[in-house]
Amino acid sequence: MAAGADAADAIAAAGTSMSVSYRMGKLEDVERSEGTDLGIRAMVKGADGAMRQAVVSLTDTSGPALDEAVARVVAMAKIAPDDPYCGLADTARLAKEVADLDLDDHQEPDADTLAKWAEAAEKAALDVDGVTNSMGAGAGWGRSRVALATSDGFEGTYSASSHSVSCSVLAGEGTGMERDYDYSSARHLSELDTAEEVGRKAAEKAVKRLNPRKMPSQSVPVIYDPRVSGGIVGHLAGAVSGAAVARGTSFLKDRMGQQVLASGLSIIDDPRIIRGRASKPFDGEGVLTEKLALVEDGVLQSWIMDTSSARQLGLETSGRASRGTGGPPGPSTTNLYLEAGSVSRDDLIADIKQGFYITELIGMGVNGVTGDYSRGAAGYWIEDGEITFPVTEITVAGNLKDMFLNLTPADDLTFRYGTNAPTLRIEGMTIAGA
Repeated sequence: MAAGADAADAIAAAGTSMSVSYRMGKLEDVERSEGTDLGIRAMVKGADGAMRQAVVSLTDTSGPALDEAVARVVAMAKIAPDDPYCGLADTARLAKEVADLDLDDHQEPDADTLAKWAEAAEKAALDVDGVTNSMGAGAGWGRSRVALATSDGFEGTYSASSHSVSCSVLAGEGTGMERDYDYSSARHLSELDTAEEVGRKAAEKAVKRLNPRKMPSQSVPVIYDPRVSGGIVGHLAGAVSGAAVARGTSFLKDRMGQQVLASGLSIIDDPRIIRGRASKPFDGEGVLTEKLALVEDGVLQSWIMDTSSARQLGLETSGRASRGTGGPPGPSTTNLYLEAGSVSRDDLIADIKQGFYITELIGMGVNGVTGDYSRGAAGYWIEDGEITFPVTEITVAGNLKDMFLNLTPADDLTFRYGTNAPTLRIEGMTIAGA
């Protein structure tokens, strides 16, 4: 402000991480990284009263470097193009205190411990009959700290830890080999799956995929396994992003207050889940984070907005600003999930005569403007209500507007990722195969 800005904010992100990888019983890599990044945003009013903004980022936080960065960001803001929507968040929306969401367990496994986890995961996988090669196993740990300050008086900081174990293996021989994987990640070490469990699951999945068949093109019900079903929820989130709606590039831009899912279904974004994978006590602008229903009883209720996109839409921020050190805030989700249904996975499948159970998706064939959806997929064929043989080289296609309205969730919702959904059934999908 002393350098000539009319408003400003700064965000610092410090991170420490360590990872270890094993392959075929041998240690491959041990990596550790530590760093601190700082982002400074300055906003300056032009002669016509329009606001302009600029951002600089740096890793050198010494006095001379900071002085130079401040001078540079203010100078840049003065010549930046007008942005009538930029600016700090309304002070009435700022978090008054930083809630403790128990995101940091303050544990730091050493390299030897991580190596033992990686070794144990791969060994458990290689011990499963049918597994013939390994793409490697890994274990990791990390801690991040975020601090945000604004010229309107907000100051807040929080830290979060992460722990992970992963394994990827091959089953079969020659041209008949199949790959699969498993992993576990958690904020707290006590909630991490054991390395042996991760390795065994990866191996069992790979063996189960051996001798896949190709299926003819047809229209069938499709089941999305929980490890891929979150992608469907993610596509809806992308379509209700305030930035996309403001640009007019979303196929749901005119659907506020209308039915977009079947009655009874709700999609929730909750940044305050204790130990949540994407939890945070305040957003990238210092706004208090609160639970938000994007869709309630099938009806679209809210856009995902930061302050800028909200102003473009003539609304108020929904407290969903995401921020890095290299640019201004933008809208993003936190712990996003589709609420569980009332039927089991088996009951969801029981009446399907012919269908496709998806465990892996390939490619990004989604048109955010029209809602057209086309993805490569692999998984298992369903016959007479039972999951039977593996299938591969399938393309599954439809339109997201129709898919959302013909979606049925099972009751097996678990929170493993930042975006989660239970097993999903979608009627009338087109599959293109042999």
